[in-house]
Amino acid sequence: MNTVPDLQLPSLPEVTLRALEVCNQDGNYREISEIVASDTALVVRILALANSALYGPTPGIRSIDQALLRLGTRRFKTLILTAALRQILFELGGDAWQQLRDFWRHALTTALTARALATLTRYPEADEAFMLGMLHNIGELIAIKAPDMETRQQYMNRQSDIAAELVTSWGLGPLAADAMRYQQALPSELRDAGHLVKVISLSTRLALSDSAGIAAAGTMFGLSEELTREINRRISHDVSAMADSLGIQLVSSYSAEPASQELRKIVLRQAIAQQAIGFADLTGKTGAILAETVSSLTLITGLPALCFGYDDDSLVLLSGTAGPHPHLAVTAQAGGSVLTEAFASRMPASLNEQAPTVLDRQLLSLLRTPSLTAIPVITGDRCTGVFVLGTDGNTPDTTTELIRLFIRQLSAVLQEKSIALANETESAGIDHEIAIEKLREQVHEISNPLTIIRQHLHQLRNRLDDPDAREDLDVVREELDRAGNLLLQMSNNTAGNTSEETSDLNAELRSLARVLEGSLFSDSNLHFNVLMCSSPTLVIAGPSAIRQILINLIRNAVESLPDAGGAVTIKTSAPVWQGRRNWVEMEVTDTGTGIPNAVQEALFTPGKTTKGEGHSGLGLSIVKQLVDDMEGIIACHTGQEGTTFRILLPAASQEKTKSD
Repeated sequence: MNTVPDLQLPSLPEVTLRALEVCNQDGNYREISEIVASDTALVVRILALANSALYGPTPGIRSIDQALLRLGTRRFKTLILTAALRQILFELGGDAWQQLRDFWRHALTTALTARALATLTRYPEADEAFMLGMLHNIGELIAIKAPDMETRQQYMNRQSDIAAELVTSWGLGPLAADAMRYQQALPSELRDAGHLVKVISLSTRLALSDSAGIAAAGTMFGLSEELTREINRRISHDVSAMADSLGIQLVSSYSAEPASQELRKIVLRQAIAQQAIGFADLTGKTGAILAETVSSLTLITGLPALCFGYDDDSLVLLSGTAGPHPHLAVTAQAGGSVLTEAFASRMPASLNEQAPTVLDRQLLSLLRTPSLTAIPVITGDRCTGVFVLGTDGNTPDTTTELIRLFIRQLSAVLQEKSIALANETESAGIDHEIAIEKLREQVHEISNPLTIIRQHLHQLRNRLDDPDAREDLDVVREELDRAGNLLLQMSNNTAGNTSEETSDLNAELRSLARVLEGSLFSDSNLHFNVLMCSSPTLVIAGPSAIRQILINLIRNAVESLPDAGGAVTIKTSAPVWQGRRNWVEMEVTDTGTGIPNAVQEALFTPGKTTKGEGHSGLGLSIVKQLVDDMEGIIACHTGQEGTTFRILLPAASQEKTKSD
């Protein structure tokens, strides 16, 4: 039989419901990640997509955070909605739902225990251990939805192999597969096994909270009984806290019906709102789309509506569903009316019991209703329009939720069109930008031999005793400096026609590497590896800033290497798609002993240095400031085996990718 015939596996409805609610409320990344990571079925869906061929032959994703980062917000939210739609189609009996609740508790307990053990025993990838803990018994989850007892038993018997084959198919490597395959091996057989194998095996045993697990902790890692029981107590508390936050009953018998009913309602509303958006013509400009969609809003709510668009500091009535509408334009400045309050605050506003202004009375007359509510449409960082709905002052919660979902989806449509328009505008200037960059590359190539000539002149001058000859050489050097400055000004002036200064990261790195190899890496036990990608690495940053970042990071990396020597590796990658834009990635990795905890706490701020005299401790704070000025992103991963700084710099030309 197939190992995993269908990865559309059931989740507890409370988990899917909460994940959908957080997505609809635009919850923060950390909250979304925590909810998803608590459920094996959602973990499987996300990791399967993140490790699919859609993203090319990239290294396997080994944590939920990495998967969310690769998928992006929009694709992830679509995946959650799809999971919710499938969830309401699962037809499980009462016993099966009870088994699913018990499975959820055991999987989460194992995962949290694996992460705790990994941290305690200094395994460097605690998030990977957590993820494998969530997946270790996936065969049981597949068995819950199997049609007959015989098939269920087959899956139960092959749990370890199923998990091993699954992580192998995702490219997570042989060690992850071994951790799954040998999870049920006897503790005595695992004394000298790989670290990850022991962590997962012990976690599965401790999750059962029996004496055999306590004894295994001593056999595998030498953990005392008191410490092991404390780990169990804390993990049990964390699982109970997560269950409480999701509304999952762990003590009494479990019923999925209340959460399933609520999930069906939310999914139905989401589908209605999405269908209503599709009725409108979405091909025009923002104002035309707003005018078109007012009919769809009335269709799903049954409420008369007016649509105002923002234009030149005014709110202009574009369309309505309460009969013919007059030409009406009012100032967008807040003046006490519900309409302008909603626009200014970017929050829904209702008339309620407050005294209506003259504009409120005008709108009530047009809508022919006793009350009204105004809802702003936010696109990116601006309010593009406001819908005004006529009400009787008592709008049902279901209608309010439909309105919110409709406006949210409309905002997403307008945001996508805005990004597409920006990309088209940028593409129009690509030819001009390429011509400028070509000229700057030529200037850069001319500057390199000038630098070499200056260095040789300096060496030659030091060997001469004749003062007149030295003076002549000084004049030559001054003229070379002047020529170099003129070239630099020419390069900067050509870039001045664009809105941002640009540089070729690979070109700057290639040029700088030749200098650094002869200075910082002159000792035979020091190695410098430069791995440059073949794709273009044009970034929105000046050459001097790029070089300053590289020199600071490389110097820090070399100084962190032990006396016995080591290696520093620089790697570039492009393009990297993250946060709806293209980046160029640079990683600087050393094989040093890692950054001390005290330094990590204030890593990018000026302070005391651990390098002794001659160092100000400002290097990383300067790097952080430069990256921030470029609107880039910098992150650090450090441990006993070395340190890696990862920097994302905005690509100078962005192209719409298939991942959107």
